[in-house]
Amino acid sequence: LDAGFNLKFSISACSREKRPNEVDGKDYYYISAEEFKRKISLDEFIEWEEVYKDHFYGTLKSEVNRIWESGNHVIFDVDVVGGLNIKKIYKEIALSIFIMPPSIEELEIRLRKRSTESEESLRKRMSKAKHELTFAFSFDNIIVNDELENAIEETHEIVETFLK
Repeated sequence: LDAGFNLKFSISACSREKRPNEVDGKDYYYISAEEFKRKISLDEFIEWEEVYKDHFYGTLKSEVNRIWESGNHVIFDVDVVGGLNIKKIYKEIALSIFIMPPSIEELEIRLRKRSTESEESLRKRMSKAKHELTFAFSFDNIIVNDELENAIEETHEIVETFLK
């Protein structure tokens, strides 16, 4: 997606267990719930959320500063609450895009194909996704991820227009 835009993904912090195929500092910064709470108390996050009991996700201020100091624009891959909080903080210098599945049924099919979820975690994720869909119109743009190539092209055009 960079296409000469100098974009870098912000790596979120989380307190969940690392999956076997994931890499600390690449997929997430994996920290304990206790360390996460300590960083919250020290105001080290731009935004954070306790998604499930003791399962925290958030964006470290140091991560955003690292990307900006390298001369790049930050891309956040966050949930709805995080996206709305980031937009509230950065206002017009932030572009918010809601990536929407073609349907809630298709989302469940995609998650099942990944084979990374237990039935209980899948149920929780689907419930959360249904709730998050109600916030789509609070974002600057909505992109329906039906055909991947079309979604990529549409995103590219929106980002290009915003950065100009």
